[in-house]
Order: sequence, then structure tokens, then C-alpha cells
Amino acid sequence: MYLHNIDSVALHLPFWPHGIHWYGIMYLLGFAAAYFLGMRRIRAGRLPGVSEEGFSDLLFYAMVGVVVGGRIGYIVFYNLPEFLADPLMLFRINEGGMSFHGGLIGVMVAVGWWSWKHKLHVFDTIDFVAPLVPPGLAFGRIGNFINGELWGKLTQSDWGVIFPQSLPETYARMTHAQLQAVYESGALNQFARHPTQLYQAALEGSIFVIFWITAKPRARYLASGWFALLYGIFRFLIEFVRVPDAQMGLSGSQAGYYAGDWLTMGQILSVPLILLGLVFLYMSRTSPVLQPQPAPANEVEAKQ
Repeated sequence: MYLHNIDSVALHLPFWPHGIHWYGIMYLLGFAAAYFLGMRRIRAGRLPGVSEEGFSDLLFYAMVGVVVGGRIGYIVFYNLPEFLADPLMLFRINEGGMSFHGGLIGVMVAVGWWSWKHKLHVFDTIDFVAPLVPPGLAFGRIGNFINGELWGKLTQSDWGVIFPQSLPETYARMTHAQLQAVYESGALNQFARHPTQLYQAALEGSIFVIFWITAKPRARYLASGWFALLYGIFRFLIEFVRVPDAQMGLSGSQAGYYAGDWLTMGQILSVPLILLGLVFLYMSRTSPVLQPQPAPANEVEAKQ
């Protein structure tokens, strides 16, 4: 058993009351990984006609898409009533609330706009971006674990993680020193939960395998198809041991579920991804292969 006790603030600053949070650092690490991996492929000409400057613009567009889409997606999919009662909550990102599916839509819109500007087939760009995303997903889930949020169901076994935020009110009022004493007595073991954040970090991070699948040029839609299919399957499965958002679905003991005690919003949103993944993989069988065309690193794109 492990009693979660990680400060979500990585660096406390006297001139900034909120400090620098680990979650923000995880986002930066994800974008940094995408930048270095993407730059490596840009220099190999894997996105013909696009220079290093053009890729930097693409990454900026994607970053905006992730943040804006993730926040709007969270509100639309998971917290619309609260938003309608308090629209300013949209801007209180420091309180948490981001949706992967919303972020994915945001990235696709951003990539679509960028591709239109550069006269590229949108799925050639999406196929280029897809292999760069999994490290960011893994870092993000590690950030969730550090924050002690999005935990799993009770393990009902002799292992797991005890998240203080998930404990009954009796324990919630205790200081950490008091909790530690209770924990050492073994009284908190019954509240151990699945660390689903770490499960997701491992599963979603493993989607990075498509970076090696696409080490050589592949048919259009193949990278996108594998990404959508694998993420959709992994997310659908992990929802069986993850505590759903209580404000969703049915009420009472079935809060968070839409059918019985298993269908969650996360699963509902993952089904279209699984289906799209299968469709894209089928389409890739007869689609063209984009061939590398190296361009000078300092070349300013003629298409701008």
C-alpha cells in the first residue's frame, strides 16, 4: 500500500501565489518530446515542402488546439451545467478540467487549418503528428497521478494507492501527519485504489510504437488509424477500473454511469475512435504513400 503524498506544486514562488505545478511541467515535457521527435523527421523530409520554421508553426497550432479544445471539451462533455451557471469557469484552468477527446478535436481543427494554409492533405499532416503524441499522453497521466486526481476504484486487495482526496470526510479533515499515523496502523488499507493514472500512462505511452511502425514511409491514414484504434481500446478498457465523473449519467449509486455500472462517458467517446481507427486502417490499404523530400533546415517555406 502507498499513501499518496506528492505536492502538486513543483516550485513555490514568492512572487506567484500559484507556483509552478508539476502538471504544467508534464505538458511542457510532452510538447518538448513532440518537438524533438518531429524535428528529426522534418529534417528527413517526412513532411515534404515543410521547413523547420513551418513545423514550429504546426506545433504551436497544435499546442493551442490541445489547450483550447481540451478545456472546451471538458465543459461540453463533462461539466456543461456548471458552465451554464458560471461561464467564467472556462478560464479557471488552475482548478483543473481537461478532456483528451476535446483536445484531440482541437488538435485536428488546428492541424486542418495549418494544412489548408500550406496546401497539404490534412491526413498527411495528421499522420505526421500522430506518432509524436504518445509521450505527451504518458506525461499528462503522470501529472494526473502527482495531482492525486482521476483515481481508480477500490482494489479490494492487499495493494494499491490511498489518495487522501478520496477518503471519507472523517479522514479528510486530518493533517497529513495524522493520516500517516492512521495509515501505519493499517486502517486506511481498505481505501486503497487502482492507480489508473499510471495504468493509462503505461498504455497510452505504449502507443508510441507507431513511431517505429512509421519509421519508413507508410500509406496515408495508417498512423492515424493505429493511433485512434489503440487509444480507443485502451481508454475503453481502463474505464472499467476508473471512477467516473459523478456528475454524469445516472444518479445515486450509479452516478457517473449510463448503463448499469459500467458504461461511462469515457467509453462512449472512445467507441467512435475505435470505429474510425478501423475505417482508417482499411482506407490505408489503397491509399498513396507520401515520399520524403528533404528541404534545407533554414529554408523559408514558399507556400507561406
